[in-house]
Amino acid sequence: MHNADIAHVFEEMADLLELRGENAFRVRAYRNGAKAILELEASIVDLLADPGQDLKSVAGIGSTLADKCQVLVETGKLPQLEKLRQETPAVLMKMTRIPGLGAKKAMVLHQELGIETLEELRQACLDERVRALKGFAAKTEKLILDGLEIAEAASQRLRIDQADKLVHRIRTHLEDCSDIDQLEFAGSFRRGKETVGDIDVLVVSQNHTAVMDHLESFAGLVSVIVRGDTKMSIRVDDQFQVDLRVVPRESFGAALQYFTGSKEHNVAIRSRARKLGMTVNEYGVAKLDAPDQYVAGATEEEVYDVLDLKWIPPDLREGRREIAWAEPGASPPPLLSLEDVVADLHMHTTATDGAHSIAQMADAARERRRTHIAITDHSRRVSMANGLDEERLLAQWDEIDRYNAEQSDGFRVLKGIECDILEAGPLDIADEVLSQADWVLASVHYGQKQPRDKITARILGALANPHVDAIAHPTGRLIGSRPPYEVDLQAVFEAAVEYGKCLELNASPARLDLSEQHLMMALGMGIPITINTDAHSMEGMDVMHYGVQQARRAGVERDQVVNTWPLERLLTWLER
Repeated sequence: MHNADIAHVFEEMADLLELRGENAFRVRAYRNGAKAILELEASIVDLLADPGQDLKSVAGIGSTLADKCQVLVETGKLPQLEKLRQETPAVLMKMTRIPGLGAKKAMVLHQELGIETLEELRQACLDERVRALKGFAAKTEKLILDGLEIAEAASQRLRIDQADKLVHRIRTHLEDCSDIDQLEFAGSFRRGKETVGDIDVLVVSQNHTAVMDHLESFAGLVSVIVRGDTKMSIRVDDQFQVDLRVVPRESFGAALQYFTGSKEHNVAIRSRARKLGMTVNEYGVAKLDAPDQYVAGATEEEVYDVLDLKWIPPDLREGRREIAWAEPGASPPPLLSLEDVVADLHMHTTATDGAHSIAQMADAARERRRTHIAITDHSRRVSMANGLDEERLLAQWDEIDRYNAEQSDGFRVLKGIECDILEAGPLDIADEVLSQADWVLASVHYGQKQPRDKITARILGALANPHVDAIAHPTGRLIGSRPPYEVDLQAVFEAAVEYGKCLELNASPARLDLSEQHLMMALGMGIPITINTDAHSMEGMDVMHYGVQQARRAGVERDQVVNTWPLERLLTWLER
């Protein structure tokens, strides 16, 4: 039982307790405990085994959760969780994925109308039975019907960060199996897609039975779908599918290439192979006149090499330009990498809804090898986040000036703001104040259900403002929970070109806004991109790699991203 497994148990406990309407402090205790365990450097197993260590003293754990950790380590299960799973209908968790529904209303729908499936919920809305319930209305039915598609999709796919956590748990579990010689994850997860439909695991082992037995002992296993000689499929957690394949060592690279995909990439690879008189499948590369005699397959590198191609990074394998870039003598463009990022230009502090101070955020950025950041707290319209008015904003900028004056290493904090584009159109902060900023993001938080022409006009107005530098999360989507608002992106892109502005790729895996398709459109028009974490804590800066991967998938080159520019170049660009 590893730390990630224990943390996952506590997260599920919190979700189920919240659905049942349990005390909010109890729910929060489990969430805080899960976070504390994930952040521990030491193993829970080791801490419990060491008489000189006291797990109860770890902040966020305490005696109750420490006792539950002991039970999990000793038995691999938590009786309270098993009981909650049995008592909580599975449909409740699915209903809470419907935007705006929430745990309390989901429970009412289940208890009052006997809703057991999302299809039953859809029919109840169509029959207008939901509006008859106390606290519900006709608009609630419409909200549910509009959100059901999102909920159904969310139940079938994981966001990339959620898939990351699951992969980490599975990898940690499988690495304990001494019979595994090689291990890798493939599929859309390896390609860095923003959502993942299943997890593909490839291993090399001489003992197939031992490997499959070990996977069956995974803490999150719900059921075994199928188990054969070399392939095994299981369901874990919320019915998510994991496929394990045991392959020969001499075929591992070919299988990894094949099961990584994409379909379009593999079609291009097979087409190239045929032109060279060869055939490619998951077992290896062979000549057409001797299909059973493989000439390559142990590694991906040799698969590509025998096809006269350089190895192609997985996040580029979408059947676009990657084959041409890998040709002999080709000079692929300098695509972005995480090491190229020197700035983070969207983050929040304790002045609004952030968890850490300006100095703390700056120190965390230094640790991540950034040379400059922008503090962009919310403006006053975002009242739930204690947004800044002009007076508080100017006071914060004075604090930033004082901070910068004390630095001797060249690190710089830019005076910024995430300024709301008001529903009626103007910006939330007066122009005479915005003119004193180093960096201004404009964003839409309210009025997201306005008509397409209204929202578009609001964003175009912000781009026309000489003090605005970039539009943050331009479509407002939240992956799996909120669709993008109606906006004419072509008009937005044209305005960005006209006024020489940036568009943001928000690196939060809940957003990844712009999408890779929109990124390709924007880049085709020469629009600079700023990739930002929108961090609300020091740890929040660690999502930058999701934004970088999204950009790479779209073919974004290093110089097209303003976060890669030295501070002097950025300031010169801003002074235009």
